[in-house]
Amino acid sequence: MSPRLRLVLATRNPHKVSELRRILAGVGGLEIVGVDAFADVPDVAETGVTFAQNALLKAHAVARATGLPAVGDDSGLCVEVLGGAPGVFSARWSGRHGDDGANLELLLAQLSDVPDEHRAAWFACAAALALPDGTERVAHGRLDGHVARAARGSGGFGYDPVFVPAGPAPHGAERTLAEFGPEEKDAISHRGRAFRALAPVVEQVLADARVS
Repeated sequence: MSPRLRLVLATRNPHKVSELRRILAGVGGLEIVGVDAFADVPDVAETGVTFAQNALLKAHAVARATGLPAVGDDSGLCVEVLGGAPGVFSARWSGRHGDDGANLELLLAQLSDVPDEHRAAWFACAAALALPDGTERVAHGRLDGHVARAARGSGGFGYDPVFVPAGPAPHGAERTLAEFGPEEKDAISHRGRAFRALAPVVEQVLADARVS
C-alpha cells in the first residue's frame, strides 16, 4: 500500500478544517491535518491586499514550518454597494478578528437603508498550495447572491447567516447559507469551488511524491 501524504491545512479554525476535509475527501492517499497538529507553528499576519496574497502567505509559512505541503485559503464577502467591502477585511470588519456576531451586526447596520435590488454580493475564495521547495499554485472560487435583511440559520460560520445564494430557491423559500446542510453547502460554496479546482494539483503532487 502506498504511504499516505500528509497535507497541512494552514488554519486554526475548526469549522474550516472540517469543511476542507469534506471537500478534499475525494483525493485518495491523503492525510489532511490542521496546523494545530504541529507545535510552534507561528500565526501568520494576513498583510496581503488580495485573497490570493493572503492564501499564499499562510500556505508558504506553514510549508516552511512543517516541511510538508500546505494549503492556505483566504475568503470573504464582497458587497457591491460597498465597493467590494468587507473583502479581505471580512474577518475583522468590526475591528476584532473573528468576531462573527459583531461583523454581522455592523454589516447589516451599514446596509439597513439599502433597498433589496441593491444588496448584491458575492463570496470569493482563493485556495493556495505551497510546497517546502517554494512551488505554489492558486485556484479561485466565487458564489454570487445577496445580503439578507436579518441573520437566519444555525449552520455555517462567518457571514453565512446573512448570505442568500443566487439561483432558484428550493420550495419557493430563499435560504441563507447557514440554512444549508454541510454537503449541500460544499456543492455550491466559493470555498468548495476553489478547492475542487485545486484538487487536481494536489493529486499531481501526490503522484510526484510517489515517484520520487
